[in-house]
Amino acid sequence: MKRIFLAVIFLALGQAVFAQSREEEEEEEAGPPRQEQEKGFNPRNLMVGGALGMAFGDYTFVNVSPMIGYRFSRLFAAGVNVNAQYSSGKSYGYDNAVLSRNKYTMFGGGLWGRFYPLDMLFIHAQPEYNFISAKITEYEPDRREYKDRYGAPSLLLGGGYSQPVGGNSAVTIMVLYDVLQDKNTPYLNRPIISGGVNIGL
Repeated sequence: MKRIFLAVIFLALGQAVFAQSREEEEEEEAGPPRQEQEKGFNPRNLMVGGALGMAFGDYTFVNVSPMIGYRFSRLFAAGVNVNAQYSSGKSYGYDNAVLSRNKYTMFGGGLWGRFYPLDMLFIHAQPEYNFISAKITEYEPDRREYKDRYGAPSLLLGGGYSQPVGGNSAVTIMVLYDVLQDKNTPYLNRPIISGGVNIGL
């Protein structure tokens, strides 16, 4: 799995470097750069998208994380995001009897910012705060329920790759890590790999 992931990263880097060098050649052929054409707010620079994930069965997971932002320049974009997640799972005994059931809901969000050193590669920062509700039900030896509610700050840092798919739209993949590692963090001590779609309006 690690080799496949590294191969994808190297291919993306190669494509990004090739695209950058091609762009520089085209700029040289076109002559001196034109002055900035647009000033102020441009609706075409709005970005909407986010991530959507679902899994059902003994382990159920639903993730709806929309985002909206604005591309301020070729180098910078920023915006806000919302997190909404639900998960539940069961644990079984030797006789396939349900021993316990765990349910978690998370709602929160924050801000995000991106710096694009190359057109298709970006550095991502995302401070956020999430509210988490947990319910644990144990069935053996007797039925017992435990409930808890808490909040957790996070600061996700990392980078990603953006593949244009036409117009101002792109498919993105990111690798992030919560550098704060609050005791209640939902991200735990591991990398977060996520994909999504950004749609330019």
